[in-house]
Amino acid sequence: MIYFNPLFLYVIISINLQHSKTIALKIFHSINDFRSAKKTILTLGTFDGVHMGHRKILEKVTQNTKNGEYESVVLTFFPHPRMVLQGESEVKLLNTLSEKIDLLEKIGIQNLVIHPFDETFSRLTAEEFVETVLVNQFHIQKIIIGHDHRFGRNRTANIDDLIAFGVQHNFEVEQISVQEIDAVSISSTKIRTALLTGNMALANEFLGYDYFMSGTVLKGKQLGRTVGFPTANLQIDENYKLIPQNGVYVVKSIINQKTIFGMMNIGFNPTVAGKNLSIEIHFFNFDADLYDQKISVSLLEYLRPEQKFDSIDLLKQQLVKDKNDALAYINSL
Repeated sequence: MIYFNPLFLYVIISINLQHSKTIALKIFHSINDFRSAKKTILTLGTFDGVHMGHRKILEKVTQNTKNGEYESVVLTFFPHPRMVLQGESEVKLLNTLSEKIDLLEKIGIQNLVIHPFDETFSRLTAEEFVETVLVNQFHIQKIIIGHDHRFGRNRTANIDDLIAFGVQHNFEVEQISVQEIDAVSISSTKIRTALLTGNMALANEFLGYDYFMSGTVLKGKQLGRTVGFPTANLQIDENYKLIPQNGVYVVKSIINQKTIFGMMNIGFNPTVAGKNLSIEIHFFNFDADLYDQKISVSLLEYLRPEQKFDSIDLLKQQLVKDKNDALAYINSL
């Protein structure tokens, strides 16, 4: 008998889609907690970034449940399997868990199961996984999966094995062909590389949305005020969130239901002998107290790498140029 430790948390989030249709996203934090009176259409994976390639799979899942006969399920894992199996504590992800939930809820998925990935779960054989999880727990009607998906202990089973299990247990397997995936040629690894080299245009194109970072605004040293550029200092609590290349960016945020543009610096503030990495945003035409507030900042364009200037005056001159460059970009949108 295989036992899954229940870490139960059930949340219903209302989401408005086109045609004013409301769908409830049910979130379960353990496979063992999932309940449904209907059979399911399921896909599984880490879905880091929830990028355009992922959406090809997710949209197929929602299309298969439009008539209401089945329920859609996304099975994902946290922490990332590489953190557990390879001990890669330095793995950086495109989304925090809450950001991933926000992105998935907009697609129209009905059930999101976030299972705690551990060594016990990783030791399930392919047959145990299919019988205990897919068949007995999810009552699966169809699984939609990438052509190169591998599963089971040591990732020994492949798509052909899954198809054979489907025949044995009476569920369908729909694979996303290599041609479909190659049509967009997207991977989370390519997006990470783009972000770490300042190629925001490519990263955002692959994502299908502007890369964003979410955190709390904390009080900093307020050095920006002394040069006429007050900043909001963003603290990101999740140490696994990928921080893009150091430098200056054009950004935007939604604050009090208004779109506010600005420029952001990621780096160590070498001109003033900074020692710790900081994320500082100067919002244009905005003057309000954001301290202790949670905000999300979308990165639109990379302007330049971080620089050390010989004087505060030279730094200020560069900031003025950065602002002009940022405004020129914003006006071109």
